Amino acid sequence: MSKHSSDADVDFISALAELLNRNDLTEIAVKREYGEDDSLEVRVVKQSNIVTTTVAAPAPAWARAAPAAAPAAAPAPAAAAPAEDPSQHPGAVTSPMVGTIYLSAEPGATPFVSVGAQVSEGQTLLIVEAMKTMNHIPAPKSGTVKRILVDDGTPVEYGAPLMIIE
Repeated sequence: MSKHSSDADVDFISALAELLNRNDLTEIAVKREYGEDDSLEVRVVKQSNIVTTTVAAPAPAWARAAPAAAPAAAPAPAAAAPAEDPSQHPGAVTSPMVGTIYLSAEPGATPFVSVGAQVSEGQTLLIVEAMKTMNHIPAPKSGTVKRILVDDGTPVEYGAPLMIIE
């Protein structure tokens, strides 16, 4: 840490941040020497919107809710239809951002909606928390909630299907 503290250091750090943005860099580190045993080391890092995860997340509700398996003696048909992709459903409500899903306003509270509930256009369906901001996700149309595809407190990616409204 520098023994030398001044407005010039603040201006220097601001200039580094501006240089980072202007040149599409993600990180810059600089050491500024003022003299013997007096220097300033600065590292400026820009967070990206790309989320990488090394921990296995629990499967979404729609992936876990498989129908009961047939008896082991009955072989599966060779040309089984591919599993339905919920994101391709015309009533799919998708996540507008990367974040964490909350089905209610606070822990232990009643969820905004449940399967079978009638919703009207603009009604809050759930919340996506992104960067400590709670973003209410409104119903894009009126209808009935047919499926909820996510669990409370789970992470979602941009464009991930959240629920089906018909």
